[in-house]
Amino acid sequence: MISVEYETLKESIHLRLEKVKDDIKDALAQSGRKEDSLTLIGVSKFFPVDYAQAACELGLMDLGENRVQELLSKEEVLDRLGIHPDWHMIGTLQTNKVRLVVGHTKLIHSVSSEELLLEIQKRSLAKDLMTSVLLQVNVSGEESKHGFSSEEMERIVSIAGECSHISLNGLMTMAPFQVVEHDALPVFEKTNELFVQLKNKVREPQKWSVLSMGMSQDYIDAIQCGSTHIRIGTAIFGQRI
Repeated sequence: MISVEYETLKESIHLRLEKVKDDIKDALAQSGRKEDSLTLIGVSKFFPVDYAQAACELGLMDLGENRVQELLSKEEVLDRLGIHPDWHMIGTLQTNKVRLVVGHTKLIHSVSSEELLLEIQKRSLAKDLMTSVLLQVNVSGEESKHGFSSEEMERIVSIAGECSHISLNGLMTMAPFQVVEHDALPVFEKTNELFVQLKNKVREPQKWSVLSMGMSQDYIDAIQCGSTHIRIGTAIFGQRI
C-alpha cells in the first residue's frame, strides 16, 4: 500500500524534475544540440532510498552516489522492488572500496589517481569484467578538489590504455562553487578543450564520448560547454536535511 507521504514526496520530485528537464531542453536548443546528447543523473546521495525509488518511477533511471555502501544498500532495496537503475559512482572512491563496487556501476566518474586506476584494473580483471571509467581532472588547480592536473592527462591516458579491463570513456570535473553567475564557465571551457585534445591520444577513441560536468547550480553553463552528463541533486530532490 502506497502511503500519502510517499505520494506527496513523489509529486514534489516530479515537479522539480520537470523543471530541470525544461531547462535542459532550452539549453540544448540554444546550443544547437539534440535532446538525446545529454544524460541526466539524479544524485540521490544522502537521501533515503524512497527518493531514489520515486525518481526511477518517474523515469529517471540514472542515479549517482558518493559512497560505496550507500550505493550498494540502495541497489539492494531497489532490486527487491524490481527497479534496476544505472548506478554512477560520482564521489571520491577509496582504493579499499574498489573490490566492493566493481560490477555494480554503469560508470565510475571519479578516477582521480593512478593508484585508483590500477586498483580498478586489478579488481575488474579478477572478476573478468570490463569497468567503464572517467578520469577526474582538476583544471582549476584548486587544492580542495581531487583530480589530475591538465599536464598529467596524457600520461594517465596512456596508462589507462594499457589496462585490459578498463574502458576509458572520458573526463569528469567539478567546478568551484559559484559566487556569482557563470563563475564555472572557465573551468567547463578548459575541460572541454582538454577533452577534445585527448581524443586523439586514447587507445579507443570511439569510446571517448563522456564529458561529465555540471551540477544543480551550474548545469546550464556546463551544457553550453559540451557536457554530456550532468549530476543533479538539489534541483531534483530538494535540500538535504
